[in-house]
This record gives sequence, C-alpha cells and structure tokens, in this order.
Amino acid sequence: MSWQRDFEQKPRLTIFRGFLWVLPLSFALWLAGGIVGHFTAVSNNANQVVRQEFYPDALLRKYSWFKDTAAGLDKKLADLKVYDTRIQQLRADYNGAARKEWAREDREQLSIWQSEKAGVAASYNSLAAEYNAQMSKFNWRFTNVGDLPPGATTPLPRAFKPYLEE
Repeated sequence: MSWQRDFEQKPRLTIFRGFLWVLPLSFALWLAGGIVGHFTAVSNNANQVVRQEFYPDALLRKYSWFKDTAAGLDKKLADLKVYDTRIQQLRADYNGAARKEWAREDREQLSIWQSEKAGVAASYNSLAAEYNAQMSKFNWRFTNVGDLPPGATTPLPRAFKPYLEE
C-alpha cells in the first residue's frame, strides 16, 4: 500500500500517522541541535579563556604588570634606605645623646620619618605579597627564567621577601 492510496481511503488516519513520524523526527533534530550548540558554546568559551590568558597581548599585559610592580618594589626599597640614612644622620648629629635632649623640631622630624618609613614598609609588604601570589599562578609562569618574551634580557625576581625591621 502506498501512502497516496491510504490517503484517498482514510485521509485522517494517514495524516495522523505522518504526524507521528514528523513529531519524533523534529524532536530528535531539536535535541541534536541543542547538544551540538551546547558543546560549541563550551568550546567557544574555552577558546575565549585561552585567548584572554595566553595570547600575546595578554602575556604582554601580564609581563608589563610584573615589570611595573618589580620597579615599584625596588623604588620602595630605595625609599626605605633613604629614610634609614636620614634617621642615622639625625642620630649621628646628636652623638648618642638621649632623645629628650634633642631639639623639639628634630624629635618631631624623627617621629615623622619613622612614621613615613613604617608606611612605606607596610606598602612594600602588601605589594610584595601580591607580586608573590601572582607569580605563583600557573598562567603567569612565563615571567620565570627561561620563558622570557623576545627582547627581554633580565628575568623578573621569582619572589620578593617582606621588609622586616629588626
């Protein structure tokens, strides 16, 4: 029996049977499209993450962050040495005299320098901790020795030690 003869004899039944074939077929196509779409979206998301983390512009941005942070940490260490020199010079000017015997302005200046030095040291420790945390992440390993981008001659420090006053 062909479908044409069935349609002539029983049109409603033939249409119903055709609908029964079309419905599961369209559901299967919809499901297959959804699955393919899902995996395509997952793949696109993975590609986007790789692009954001490992493409040259991202690597350059990260390397620049490390260079800038390392320079900032070096500056803070230099500032701490300047404060140490100033404080030592002020104490040397009084040849070991008790602090209460100093001029009022010098006592105030020493307190200001000590306070500023403590602030720079705290700022250094905070920035060093952030630098060390970022350096330990796997997607920033390129900054380590041997994985330098073209043109870079000096590797960045693996970690900065906290500044501790003795």
